[in-house]
Amino acid sequence: MPQSRWDGFGERLRSYRLAAGLTQEELAEKSGLSVRAIADMESGRTSQPRRGSLERITEALQIPAAERRETTILATGPGPVVPRQLPTLATHFTGRAAELKELDDLLDRAQAEMAGTAPISAIVGTAGAGKSALAVCWAQRVAERFPDGQLYANLRGYDPAQPMVAAEALAGFLRALGVPGQDIPPEAGERAALYRSLMAGRRILVVADNARSAEQVRPLLPAGPLCATVVTSRDALAGLVARDGARRLRLDQLPAAEALDLLRILIGERVDADPGAAATLAELCSRLPLPLRVAAELVISRPAAPLADVAGELANQERRLDLLNADGDPQTAVRAVFSWSYQVLDAEAGRAFRLLGLNPGPLIDVRAAAALTGTTVEVARRILETLARAHLLQVARPGWFGQHDLLRAFASDLAAASETADARLAARTRLFDHYLQASAAAIHALYPAEHGNLARLLPAAVPAAVPAQVRWPGDPGGARAWLEAQQANLVVITQFMADFGWPGHAARLAAILYRHLEAGDHYPEAAAIHGHAREAARQAGDEHGEATALTNLGLIDLRQGRYQQAAERHLRALALFRAARDRAGEARVLGNLGLIGFQEGRYEEASGNHRRSLALYREVGDRTGEGRALTNLGLVEERQGRCREAAGFHEQALNTFRETGNRAAQAYPLANLGDVYSRQGLHQQARDHYLEALMLFRESRNRSGEAYALTQLGQHRKALALYRQTGDLSGQAQALNGLGESSLAAGRPAQARTQHAIALRLASQIGDKHGEARAHHGLARVHHAEGNPAQSRRHRRQAHALYTELGAPEAAQLGAELTGAGREQTSRH
Repeated sequence: MPQSRWDGFGERLRSYRLAAGLTQEELAEKSGLSVRAIADMESGRTSQPRRGSLERITEALQIPAAERRETTILATGPGPVVPRQLPTLATHFTGRAAELKELDDLLDRAQAEMAGTAPISAIVGTAGAGKSALAVCWAQRVAERFPDGQLYANLRGYDPAQPMVAAEALAGFLRALGVPGQDIPPEAGERAALYRSLMAGRRILVVADNARSAEQVRPLLPAGPLCATVVTSRDALAGLVARDGARRLRLDQLPAAEALDLLRILIGERVDADPGAAATLAELCSRLPLPLRVAAELVISRPAAPLADVAGELANQERRLDLLNADGDPQTAVRAVFSWSYQVLDAEAGRAFRLLGLNPGPLIDVRAAAALTGTTVEVARRILETLARAHLLQVARPGWFGQHDLLRAFASDLAAASETADARLAARTRLFDHYLQASAAAIHALYPAEHGNLARLLPAAVPAAVPAQVRWPGDPGGARAWLEAQQANLVVITQFMADFGWPGHAARLAAILYRHLEAGDHYPEAAAIHGHAREAARQAGDEHGEATALTNLGLIDLRQGRYQQAAERHLRALALFRAARDRAGEARVLGNLGLIGFQEGRYEEASGNHRRSLALYREVGDRTGEGRALTNLGLVEERQGRCREAAGFHEQALNTFRETGNRAAQAYPLANLGDVYSRQGLHQQARDHYLEALMLFRESRNRSGEAYALTQLGQHRKALALYRQTGDLSGQAQALNGLGESSLAAGRPAQARTQHAIALRLASQIGDKHGEARAHHGLARVHHAEGNPAQSRRHRRQAHALYTELGAPEAAQLGAELTGAGREQTSRH
């Protein structure tokens, strides 16, 4: 009997309930369900719970999002993630009936036999044979048999410069399955393991299009018999057949009748009016779908010309190419059709087609095309639509265009033959300048405080070669949408700039994108972009650029809790900045090393690094950096319970930011002063500072800062929602601990226990020892309130050990509590 997605559901539900420390009665009360309903789910008597019930249970248990995705308990619960990634099928797909039936039969046999492995179909054959179209057509036909979704990746296996690596494809699949960027592992092997876990027990179809080798595909193969994979490639994929059990389906020319059928659909009655000429035309196109479509469009554009005349012109074109082709290229017929169609373009469209072959990215939008070609957006849009009608471009989505790799190679060859080296260089530089300017405009719209940094990273002025008519995103909503849409493109663009002679552009683009990549849900892309920037700098001997990239990579490690790796990267960056005599860079690295030490509880070391950073910022006259260093010093003092010293540093930081007019930065010392006043019992002063900080955080659209201020104001649920949006696990743990403390104070110990338990899991996951200690202390109080002294003492001891390790003042309080509890227990005996 096939495995159900609900198999083991009851056991998983019970394990989550017990981990939260809830009885069935307590879970029923929290979720609004009956005790019998909970008992029936856990026992398996309820075979498939209703979605509404799942939503209530999920909310009651407050299971972290990262864990929800890996359990069947939420596979169809609140907001199930069902990817629908299949691209639009090419219009007028026809033929290939035998191949479609063979794919159907393979799937039927595999699902009937349930052999324990997912079936793999490998569609292989010559370029232009319609492998991708066949795969997508079949995938759409059988999509209903895969109710948990369909995944698709164009692996760009035969792209001359930018094939997609498996790790990149896995990141895309994990995102489609609902994994946020901060939860996507950095290593390819870890990504593959998580991917297989998420796919287990689900019915998902995977389409790996345009693969170059079995090694590129193998990490994308799902585990278990319920999924299926279809791969397309020009390679025979012998390794996939021999080792992984793939069934190979060879795709060659269309049968003569099917080729004529396709022409009949595309051209109409002229095929039947002169079937001989139509057959000749089909043979001249090698009976391959791609050149047949291109040739048909040209025929349609000449309605008065007899079909025999058109076929004769194509024959002459092919003979001319044969004379130039000494190596007997089997794609001569294809190139003949392309050349024939290209020659009828007007000069403007022909030039644009050639230059589009220089675009490194998988897609291009209208504005980027305008920059590449040096035209206006209106002209670029008209040209792109003309090329799409001629099947020399493909419409990927409104305003975005792609190119078959054969057409791209053809366009690139034309550019090399017809455009001077200077012209090609100028076109690509215009394109890359466009991405710098557009990215900077988007970042400025989202993060206005970054204006000074962006001005430093951009050229002195918009290059004259970039037309003024090209407009970049200027409002926050449009900026965010642009960055999200361009994300995959920007990774590829950065890699190309790094590898092919634009190292300065690569470094600047990575630095411009840093804030967006670091603050949002984009850690895999951040690692790739900063990694490319680092490699470009190394090859160029640019120590400053390499140090900057290392620092940015280290900060991504810091955000994900990889403190040792973060420290190692920063120490290498520090040596490079010192070698380059970059005092500002050195100051930034020392400040980050201070943050790492702070997170790990090494306060003396953290303070030393922040003081050295402060001295360097003052030396170079960087007032913003000076204010940040003062703020960090205040945090170190505050964590150790030295409120007077902490307040002094925060006041200095606040005055520094006020003197420079940096309103966005003033929010942090204000919030930190609120913390100090709160520790001292000055609650009204604390509240006033938190409210002022909240106003400034909102003014600057700083969601993480806003969440922190809300937490300190006791609005923990609003803060938790914001922290989840930004992917800040440490912030989520902080908000959940705050919720737990509030719940216990309100007489809801069971709810408090759940909240502290989840906070403990999150803090442990990222190595946030202070968050762990606070969660243990909260659980100790909960168990004490519930009359569980042994459990209370166990958690109190763990909290005491962590606070002692961190050198935090809470250790003394807990030590006194432990001593008092011990005396109480002794007196009872």
